[in-house]
This record gives sequence, C-alpha cells and structure tokens, in this order.
Amino acid sequence: MRVLVTGITGQVGGALVARPAPDGMNWIPAGRDRVDLSAPASIAAAIEALAPDAVVNPAAYTAVDAAETDRETAFRVNRDGPAALAAACATRGIPLLQVSTDYVFDGTGSRPYRPSDPVAPLGVYGASKQEGEEAVRSTLAHHVILRTAWVYAAAGKNFVNTMLRVGAERDELRVVADQRGTPTPADDIAGVLLTVLRAWQAGVAVRGTHHFTCSGDTTWHGLADAVFRRAERHWGRRPVVHPIGTADYPTPAARPAYSVLDNATLDAALTGFSAVPRQSWEAALGAVLDTRLGPLTENTAR
Repeated sequence: MRVLVTGITGQVGGALVARPAPDGMNWIPAGRDRVDLSAPASIAAAIEALAPDAVVNPAAYTAVDAAETDRETAFRVNRDGPAALAAACATRGIPLLQVSTDYVFDGTGSRPYRPSDPVAPLGVYGASKQEGEEAVRSTLAHHVILRTAWVYAAAGKNFVNTMLRVGAERDELRVVADQRGTPTPADDIAGVLLTVLRAWQAGVAVRGTHHFTCSGDTTWHGLADAVFRRAERHWGRRPVVHPIGTADYPTPAARPAYSVLDNATLDAALTGFSAVPRQSWEAALGAVLDTRLGPLTENTAR
C-alpha cells in the first residue's frame, strides 16, 4: 500500500512520515514540489504520476489571521486543493484521509462538539476548511475527514513553543483565559492517521467525518501555566501568567470560545480492529516538553 502524504514540512504530515511505515505500507512524502495545493489544476497529473494507493492530506493554509485579508489563497489551498485531491482519488479509485479543524464550529456550544453538529465557522480560515470538507464529501465516497484542534509539536511554530520562547525572556505574561479546547500533539494525530490507514489496509471500511484530540480540556491560560510548571524544572524559575479575556487581546480573526471535540464516533468506527490511543492533554504535553527541553540534569531536577 503506497500512501502519499502531503504537507510533510508541517507538524502533522512531518510527524506521520517520521514514523516507520508498517509492513506492506510505504510512504510517498510529498512537499509542495510534488503536490501543490495552491495549484489545484496540477494535482490530477501529480497523483497520476506518483500512483498512490491512498492519500493523506494534512497540508493546509493555517495562517488564521492572515486568511482574513488573503481569502483567495486560503480558499484555493483549503477548498480547491482538497477538491482536486478528492477528484484525483475518485479517478484512481483510492481513499483520501483529509485533516480538518475545530474552526468549522462557532464555539457557542457547551458540550463537546460531535461530528454531526451543525458547522458555523467564524472566519475565513474555518470557512475555507469547511468548504474543503464539503468538496471531499461530495466528490469521493471513500474518505475520512479527521477534525482535530490546538495542534502543537516539539518543533515548529505553535503556541507551546511560543510560550517557551517568550517565557524564557519574561517574568510575567498575559494569556487569554476564556477560550477552551484540547491541546493535542501532532504525533498523537499522526498515530491516529496511521491507525485509519492500517484499518483500510486490513479491509475495514472506516469512512465519514470523525474527531480526534487528547482527553480533557483547558484554556490557553491553563496551557501556558502547564508549560511553565514543567519548564520550571529545567529553568529554575517560573513566569507568572495573568489571565485576560479575548476582548483584551483582539485579533483579525475571531476564535471559537469553546472548541472541545467529542471523539466517540472514531472509536465506534474502529470497533473490532484497534482501539484509538488517547492520552490526557497534560500527559501528552509533558512528553513533548521533555523532548523539547531535554533530560533533567542533577541541578535542574532539584
């Protein structure tokens, strides 16, 4: 089974191709030089030339604020690119695993969002991802759309690494405390993508829209505080994190105030094949920070 993976310079795509492919499976890593979602007209020929048996698409335009003034690019990459991928997959008769986002919801909910809940994106990024989902659904029957949220990794540009950089320089920070979600490492998401691929390889008909995040939830303030509690063991100091409201930190794009996702349908879809590994966001964060910060020395362990 030859699996084409887009977005390999991103957090999720990079984490997936960094994993050893299981027996009978081979990665076809595809950066923009091989599959360019910003040039949808080129995708059919690229897929034909690479000849995969399945496609995983974590690539996306993820600059949430920039999308508000760069609508054309956001929709070209997040809607038209997946639409072209789905059409190419339909032509070859192969499945597509499309990664999506909590930003398709408006964040007014009070219990974890289910895949079947109505979508109502607040901004251009969420709208472009939602229309990308619709394009995949309407074009290709054999697909899985996997929504996730608050993605981070030991490397790359993300909230956790920003906090580590800023916290090393400052003694006090102000972080938004009225947006709630579930921090989820890219490597955990890659593990679930691999589980779906292995199910397909085994002939298990996993299809439709599903959610995956770690368990539990917190705020950006809670996440920042957890980062610094762990980092204190290495730094010997801990910045003070002051909670602020979203109104105190205006951004061009509105963010969902509540984007906790319900993961139950993915477990049900894989019943009889493999349980979906899911750890708490706190445990996952600790493991990533240990990788990011390195082992404790005798001095930092005190």
